[in-house]
Amino acid sequence: MAEVLDYLKRAVNDGASDLFLIAGGPVSEKLDKHLIPISEGRVFPKETSLLLSQLYAQAGRSMDGFLSRGDDDFSFSVPGLARFRVNAYRQRGSLAAVVRVVAFDIPNYLDLSIPESVMELADVQHGMVLVTGTAGSGKSTTQACIIDRINRTREAHIITLEDPIEFLHRDQMSIVSQREIVTDTADYLSALRSCLRQAPDVILLGEMRDHETIRTAMTAAETGHLLIATLHTKGTVNTIDRIVDSFPSGQQGQVRTQLSMVLDTVVSQQLLPDINGGLAPAFEVMHMNSAIRSLIRDSKTHQIDSAIAAGAGEGMISMDQSILNLYRAGRITADTAMVYADNPEQMKRRLG
Repeated sequence: MAEVLDYLKRAVNDGASDLFLIAGGPVSEKLDKHLIPISEGRVFPKETSLLLSQLYAQAGRSMDGFLSRGDDDFSFSVPGLARFRVNAYRQRGSLAAVVRVVAFDIPNYLDLSIPESVMELADVQHGMVLVTGTAGSGKSTTQACIIDRINRTREAHIITLEDPIEFLHRDQMSIVSQREIVTDTADYLSALRSCLRQAPDVILLGEMRDHETIRTAMTAAETGHLLIATLHTKGTVNTIDRIVDSFPSGQQGQVRTQLSMVLDTVVSQQLLPDINGGLAPAFEVMHMNSAIRSLIRDSKTHQIDSAIAAGAGEGMISMDQSILNLYRAGRITADTAMVYADNPEQMKRRLG
């Protein structure tokens, strides 16, 4: 049986996003959302246990905590190869892991088709910028590209709070402090509170998981920092509703008012299969204006989609318009456009 390092090298060389070590099937890699077997035959519990012990050895980490809990997250680097993010877990009584491959170099945003309107968020000086989407939609990569542009164009102290660190930023014009949850600090909330005393200009918050973290993040954005955060939500309206709904009902009116003042931009993204077997990103971009601030304050978020459609002149774009643009550029099929559209009936008319 191949060593785990051989599988890691194969995944990196193939350009795969993930490696799967799960008993009962072959070792597989995910390439453009397709699962590809890369081992000779299936692996069984004894073999997956050996592969996981090799992963832990690469990371210089004890397996004791994982074996007692049944779940573990960690990351490590292989010099000259890549950085890897591991989620180890038990399934059907055996040990398993999914390994995310993270390249050392920050990808070129042009190669990823990230629009300039999204990259220009690096010029925002203060307030809250949210990058949202479902798991695997490319949020972390988009954030990394924005942070990289800030790093190259501004003198700033950038603090990233991540679980775990995915991209490594070397100091350019900025100083970049990257803190990994559990490894460098206990949790997001305590890391965020302490980072406000570390003279930050830009704070990257890997995830806003509870109302205390969201409240602290909004306060940071209010007090002159640029705060870039992630939410696992699809679409701007769902994002705003998720934030408000995370608070007790008696506080939601105040939160709407505060959010309407600190929010600068919401970017929502998803990855669509393109006609060449790869992936094409679609982006919804909402910038705050007086109309949208009023809709958030007055709890009329259901009208925000119309405000985004009307805000094209201010650099806004709806998800369906972005998908339609991909179709017109010949990158996706009409069927794909229909499947991923927020409003399939309207998309059908526009395609017709």
